[in-house]
This record gives sequence, structure tokens and C-alpha cells, in this order.
Amino acid sequence: MLNNTEDNDFDSAEVESGNISKFLIGVLSIVIALLLISIGFLGRVITEPSIVTDAIDTSPPSGIDQTSSDLLASTASDVDFGILGEILLILEDDYVEPERIESEFMHSAAINGMFEALNDPHTAYIPPSSFALSRDDFFGAFQGIGATVNKPAGSDFVEIVRPLPDSPAEAAGIQVGDVILEVDGDSAEGWSTEEAVLRIRGPQGSPVELLIRHLDGTEELIIVVRDEIKLPSVSTEPPGGKLVDKEGVEVDNIAYIRIYSFTRRTPTEINALLKEINLGEYIGIILDVRGNPGGLLTETTEIVDMFLDEGVIVIEVDRDRNEKIISASVGQSTDLPIVIIQDESSASGSELLAAALQENGRAVVVGETSFGKGTVNHVRELSNGGAVYVSISRWLTPDRNQIESRGVIPDIERKFTMDDIDAQKDVQAEEAIEVIKKQAANQ
Repeated sequence: MLNNTEDNDFDSAEVESGNISKFLIGVLSIVIALLLISIGFLGRVITEPSIVTDAIDTSPPSGIDQTSSDLLASTASDVDFGILGEILLILEDDYVEPERIESEFMHSAAINGMFEALNDPHTAYIPPSSFALSRDDFFGAFQGIGATVNKPAGSDFVEIVRPLPDSPAEAAGIQVGDVILEVDGDSAEGWSTEEAVLRIRGPQGSPVELLIRHLDGTEELIIVVRDEIKLPSVSTEPPGGKLVDKEGVEVDNIAYIRIYSFTRRTPTEINALLKEINLGEYIGIILDVRGNPGGLLTETTEIVDMFLDEGVIVIEVDRDRNEKIISASVGQSTDLPIVIIQDESSASGSELLAAALQENGRAVVVGETSFGKGTVNHVRELSNGGAVYVSISRWLTPDRNQIESRGVIPDIERKFTMDDIDAQKDVQAEEAIEVIKKQAANQ
């Protein structure tokens, strides 16, 4: 997701008419799945908070249940979408199995049918409940209790995966494996993860009462005061806690940066790390974007620019074949060699970063071919609290490659085998270390 001074994101490119944010959705299905995991959220639908989009008059015609067709009837002069409302009324009156004609379900089916007809996985309707959970956007912060949750298969209750360090949840005594039985006196039995999150999160400073069952079977009523939870989008801790080479020897002269997503705070975090790295005695940098689904567009290009003095970063081609070229500015933050580690889940913004540095000769890419998300999208908020994500253009790499459905092909392919997993060997990081060592030896 790419960004500029207009609050764009990578999934957002730029704000149009003051109320539309463009973004590159890093695999909607993955993001929406992550959306349902955390109280606050750690994984989100990529969108702008506080978006005021073109609201549509949704007052329903007299005597007809409101459907998506009603919303479009006034704007599609050549097609009568209002006929869908008539069809719904007929089905409600005449269909042989009336229990199957549920207005809300049929409404959703009509909406989803339009998007399915496009055969575009990046253009989608997000219902109000899910979109409400994404409003914090990629600011790298949310207001809640600071815990991730999940609903195990076969369980009637949501459970705590872990309280975040130094969070209100941790301070209040929430523990890993705690089962949430009640929220503010209401039974949580049968709640989806999404419903639990909606009920537990809330404004900073407000309390929430949780009836918890601990792993030892004891129950406890815990009052947690919600706060703003700031989440770093980067980490310097490698998997397993340390970098080790193919011989199992710890490596301390190669800097490691894991980028989980591209938020508004990510450039500041990366810049601070690079200042520290430049003061140390490092021979190279590993940028790990495995599992990174993307993020904000402007912030992504800002980070790419930190490693370049010149060259094209990305080319955006809109529906009219107009091109917008984003180029690097003079003044890279470091000249150390770079290796990027990616996998099949690296998408959108992480792919843009990898392709830009790879094709400018600034980085070697190690790992697996990335997901292949080369579409630029924007979000329009709907009057019902939901949103529509629309593909509006494609983005090309500096060499004008289209990565949609193709992905970024690594310079050195490394996949994990079962033996690697059993031995807990990060063969991709090991390969990255070898590449940097060779580059340093040749300097």
C-alpha cells in the first residue's frame, strides 16, 4: 500500500475529493480472517479511519423492504435495480419454502452477487460489523484491553490467546487460555470472535467487566480499563530469538528487521532503527516481510525511498491508462547491503518493497514467490456502516512488470522442508545470511 502526504495507503494511494482513500488490499481473505482474531485489532481490513465517503440516500420506498437495489435505483438510469425489491416481495409471498426467504440474507446475497460477477477477489463488500472493526486503520494503535482472542473449534466461548505485554489486560490479570464467560454481565456463550471483539473493545478510559474462567477452572470477575494500545509494526527479534548461520553459529553483525505491516508509524520505526544500525558495525540488513499482507501506500514508498538514491519505486496505471510514477529522492538512509526474505503470504505493500529494491539492484530477494497482489483499490464507506473496496488501477514494478497473480519471484528460492521444520531451522534466514556474507567479502 502506497502513501503520500495526502494520507494515502497501501492499500492507500491518495485521497480523492477529500473523502476516498486508495489502497492496495493485501489479500482480503487473509486480512478479514485476521480481522476476527484480536481485540483491537492486530490484523485488520486495510482502510482509512474517519472516512466520510459519498453517502447514498437509503430511505426505502414505501411498502418495499430496502435492498441493495434500492440504493442503486437512483443512480443507474439505464437499469432498473429496483426490480430486485419486487422479486424479493414475490418470493416472500409465493416461494414454496418461505423459511428460506429471509430479507437480510437475500439482501446480502444480492450484494455479494454483484461482486462475484466481477470475478475480482480484491473488489468486495464489507458488512458494517466487520468494517466497524477496521476503523482504527493502520495507525499502529487501537483502543481496547490489549489481548488477542480466538474461538477454538467446538468451543462455545472465546478464549484469550495472549494478553499483550504492558497492556491493561495483562495488568488486570488476564492470562493465556482464559475463557470469556460474560462481558458486562451478558453471557458470551455462542458469540463469534467478531461479536466478542465488538463487545470488549471500546473507548480509552472506559471499563469493561469480564467474567473469566481460568485454566485451573476457577472463575473470576475482572474489570479492565481500556486504553490506547500501541503496536509496533516492526521487530528486531528473529524467529527463535537470534540469527544463526547454516553451521548454527550465532550472527551478530547483520541487522534484522521484521516488518509485520506498513502502518503510519512504520517509517518512523524503520528510520529510528536505521540510525541505530548505521552507528553499529553491521555488514548488512535482512528485511523480513514473510506473512506481511501490506499496509499503507505512502508509508511503503517512504520506506523504499530510505534505501534508494534514485530510480522508480512504482508505476500506477489507472482505468484510462494514465500513469503515475513514484520515484526515489536523493538521500538514502543507509548503504548497507540488503536481503529481503519473503514467502507466499507476502502481499501488496511487501511485494512493492521487494520488487522496487530488487529491480533497482538494491536488494536480493530470498524465499518463495510472493502472493501476487498488484491491484490498487480504494474504499468507499456506505451509509449502513459497511464499505466497498473497489479495484481502480494496477501497479507495475520499476521494470514495468505486472505482479498481479504472478508475484515477486525471488532471486534465490528457498522453501522449508519437513526436516527443516522438525529441526527448527530457518533456512531462508540462513540463506540471507550467506548472501550478505558473500557481498561483504567482495566489497
